[in-house]
Amino acid sequence: MRALVFDGELKISDVNKPTIARGQALLKIRKAGICNTDMELVRGYKGFRGILGHEFVADVVEGDSQWQGKRVVGEINIACDSCDFCERGIPSQCRNRTAIGIYGHDGAFADYLELKAGNLHVVPDTISDDEAVFVEPLAACLNILESVHISPRDTVVVIGAGKMGLLAAQVLKLTGANLAVVVRHEKQAKLLAQWGIRAVQKADLKPQQAQIVVDCTGNATGFQDALDLVQPRGTIVLKSTYADLPQADLTRVVVDEIRVIGSRCGSFAAALRLLEAKLIDVIPLIEARYPMDSALEAFQFAQQTGVLKVLLEF
Repeated sequence: MRALVFDGELKISDVNKPTIARGQALLKIRKAGICNTDMELVRGYKGFRGILGHEFVADVVEGDSQWQGKRVVGEINIACDSCDFCERGIPSQCRNRTAIGIYGHDGAFADYLELKAGNLHVVPDTISDDEAVFVEPLAACLNILESVHISPRDTVVVIGAGKMGLLAAQVLKLTGANLAVVVRHEKQAKLLAQWGIRAVQKADLKPQQAQIVVDCTGNATGFQDALDLVQPRGTIVLKSTYADLPQADLTRVVVDEIRVIGSRCGSFAAALRLLEAKLIDVIPLIEARYPMDSALEAFQFAQQTGVLKVLLEF
């Protein structure tokens, strides 16, 4: 089967089709999305080697009869089900976990993917394949609301109006908070205006005024920018993975008693509900589509500054 493999060099390779064991399913990929984490992995994050990709929609072609023929999305963390975190119902922090296309498990930029059946979620018929590809990053954005309480009284700033930031902004709008999103491109501002969300330049914001700052920049300067904007005793939520180490004045965190919260994976079920209810608009985030055979060109295009979601179609 075809697969987009990174082994120090990114290339399309012919690899063996995966086989499944009991409790697993074989998925035939329909579409997959390229995200910033994929690009960070190629730049050296986690020392990754293998098949990339973790945002996808697929058909179940082998496995238990209850799953066969279903159109599904899949949670990225493969948990052991026996460690202390698994016993507490926190599989995303399983001590023995692997993660699809990120750590210890081949990813979805391939014709087929093997995955634990317990990770699967059926996609309702009213959600298109294009929308379903966004379930994983949307679920990650919903985790912001599980990580920190946000009320309509709060002033919230999102920095980094890329793929994740624009999804996060739509999620945060649902809280009724006083929301602003820092943008660098007119395209971002137009999308936010379409959704009724205020777009600003960083220079337009007074320093140390926001109760909550969400960093979706994906670059090492984002944390310092968040420190500039958050008020004393405020909260910074980190949604970025960095290949480079951030440099920031951590004394400010201590003196101003700032809370720093890492936020990662969220509820797929909730993300599917929001997409089904059309409360989140993802289609305008799709910048381009490429056939799997042109995956290298797709990846090259996705790495350009300001590009939003690029899809691989199988």
